[in-house]
Amino acid sequence: MLDWVIHNALVIDGSGMPGRVADVGIFAGQISRIGKLDGEPRRQTYEAEGLVVAPGIVDVHTHYDPQMTWDPLCDTAALHGVTTIAAGNCGFSVAPCKAEDRDFTAQLFARVEGMGLDALSHTRWEHESFEEFLGSLKGRIGLNVGMYVGHSAIRRWVMGEDAYLRAADPGELASMCDLLNRALCAGALGFSSSQAPTHIDSADRPCPSRLATHDELRALADVIGRYGSGTFSFAPESAAEGVSEADREFMIELAQRSGVPVVIQGLGGRSKIDAPTQSWQEAREFLDRSAALGAPVYSLLMTRPVSGPFTLKKGTSRYEGVPLWHKMMTASLEGRRDMIADPQQREQFRAAIDTPNKDPEVGSTLPPPHWETMTLAESNSELHVALIGCSLADIARQQNCHPADAMFDIALASDLEAVFHWSNESPEWRRLLVDVQRHPQMILGVSDGGAHLDRDDGQAWSTHFLAQWVRRDKAWRLEEAIRMITAVPAALLGLRDRGLLAAGRPADLFIFDPQTIDVASCQLEHDRVTGQERFRAVPTGILATMVNGQFVVEKGVDTGCRPGSLVNPS
Repeated sequence: MLDWVIHNALVIDGSGMPGRVADVGIFAGQISRIGKLDGEPRRQTYEAEGLVVAPGIVDVHTHYDPQMTWDPLCDTAALHGVTTIAAGNCGFSVAPCKAEDRDFTAQLFARVEGMGLDALSHTRWEHESFEEFLGSLKGRIGLNVGMYVGHSAIRRWVMGEDAYLRAADPGELASMCDLLNRALCAGALGFSSSQAPTHIDSADRPCPSRLATHDELRALADVIGRYGSGTFSFAPESAAEGVSEADREFMIELAQRSGVPVVIQGLGGRSKIDAPTQSWQEAREFLDRSAALGAPVYSLLMTRPVSGPFTLKKGTSRYEGVPLWHKMMTASLEGRRDMIADPQQREQFRAAIDTPNKDPEVGSTLPPPHWETMTLAESNSELHVALIGCSLADIARQQNCHPADAMFDIALASDLEAVFHWSNESPEWRRLLVDVQRHPQMILGVSDGGAHLDRDDGQAWSTHFLAQWVRRDKAWRLEEAIRMITAVPAALLGLRDRGLLAAGRPADLFIFDPQTIDVASCQLEHDRVTGQERFRAVPTGILATMVNGQFVVEKGVDTGCRPGSLVNPS
């Protein structure tokens, strides 16, 4: 007797082949049969006429490893049809972590990934080693979890505070290689590292992995090469501004040494702010060359605009690449008012924003939002009613002033409560992205799930993709689109039993209405566990998510089931 029959759905199996109307039979956590199952004994039936059944979405870039210890469904991930996540990216993982280093790990996540120390205080620490962390998840998670072992984590374990100061000596490097080897044996998804200058800790120090030499990374890549499976997740130093020629050559070398895919960010866009119009041609040539050499490099791609609101009252982390502005955003409220009201300091603010930092030795190189795509979203001052919805660039032109002066004047008149909304969306960005997302080495989706309390972390990327690029823009056929967010990322991660609907495979799937799927809302809410404010994106048109044969979400409601498993490429 079957446990479930999902009846009369359009079954899109993740292969890219056209969907077919059929039933999906599920038994003991696996797909038993796909076909016409009328008369087949079953315990329960899910009527799905007019709906699509597709494989569960595989999210290859998240930071859910702290959150999953207090939130087994990773909240909105499951709402949006995600059934498998890769955590521990960018060199930051909660394991390995000695008991005395828990504060170090928390502050690193708080600063780099914007999580907030109050939220991270809810992390359940029942481990030190990587193996112990994986063991602590068994039977407690609602989604399937693959975990990278983070470079900054193993550097801290081996070198302590010296991880912030210098290169590893031969003995320390041997210890790091041993830690990585043990983690891979225990079931790590692979290895993650970062040399990105945007990655600095709460004391404004480069994160430990940034102190690693290329020889250190080569040695760690060689460890992965002993296994020949998994992935090497890497953020190169030049990622924020478009990957440099030297970094491209090094990534090909890492792929050659490790024998596994190297997965990066930064191609397809010069940065997380700029539209990708100035670098895509050379990026495409690099990807094609890496594939021709048999050492393919893959890049994650955001197919949704990066955007978010902020006020000068609460501040924002978007100006970390402009040291004077970051100092203002983190000053006391009175200090902030005084700084932006002072005419002499205004001149310094104007000069600073026009020449953001591009030197990793100085600090973060995160580019600031562009004035042309930043709008005044809300203001409590009647003086600004006519300006709502206008860009800061247009307001500055109207007022014959620098955009920084326009922003500061609006902020002061509203007691710093005016809401500004930044975005990287532009007509050029949209046009080019149609081509960029179709390259076979561009991997769709960068959710950053679990990160960034002060802005939308991209948690709704897959729903946005299906609504915008498939339903509205018709840039993809639905079957092709489903393959790109299920079977392709599963194959990239080496997860051979995920990403497809077929008899004998785990029953990971989601059910949705292709005519109405969309992001219904994305707004600040108080997290039900931590009490912290964070953005929460809720979909419409997604009816249910099933993991290993059990529904974990139905009609937007957590069912309480926790059938998730640990996944790895072994």
